[in-house]
Amino acid sequence: MPEIMNVVGLYLGAFFTFCIFSFLYRDNPFYKFGEHVFVGLSAAYWLVYIFYKTLMPNLFTKLITDFSGNLILLIPAALGIMMLMRIHPKTTWISRYPLALVIGTSAGISILRYMQSDLLQQLTATMINPVVSGDGVTTIGNFLLIIGTICGIYFFYFSKKQEGVYAVPSKIGIWFLMISFGASFGYTVMARISLLIGRLEFLLKDWLHLIN
Repeated sequence: MPEIMNVVGLYLGAFFTFCIFSFLYRDNPFYKFGEHVFVGLSAAYWLVYIFYKTLMPNLFTKLITDFSGNLILLIPAALGIMMLMRIHPKTTWISRYPLALVIGTSAGISILRYMQSDLLQQLTATMINPVVSGDGVTTIGNFLLIIGTICGIYFFYFSKKQEGVYAVPSKIGIWFLMISFGASFGYTVMARISLLIGRLEFLLKDWLHLIN
């Protein structure tokens, strides 16, 4: 029985892979079917995962074992129930309160985190002695780091018209920004290519046994 299930799973994986690949030709029912199955399975999986890994140990188990000592947990439980009111059109407005609380809290935490991880660390990284004796590569890298940071920030300075000599650091900042965006995009493409290689390896190795 386990052997049969493995074979069925193998062919299902190949079928849904071809369903998704069929979008390269055009939008079609096979692609839509594979997309809907993927989204439905993902939603069901995360629903079960969150229930057993988050709600059960952090809410229900604590309330059952020590209800009086965990009354504070009734607040997030009530907010979660209010969020579910979005399902019914007449009670949708109730879900706006917990949603606003989540967005506001997340924004506040993110601002502090990004100030520490991006802004302060970026400023700290530029407050260095750029010249490293005996290491020309590191010295050049330090100068590029400082120049790129200053020119990149200057590009977003709009209080004064950037023309003439004032446009030079702005143009340098554009070059640094474009190189940074290009590297990020290239990294994203590499990640997608790795997924494609994984699917092709599955089809040619695990399914068709054409490669070892």
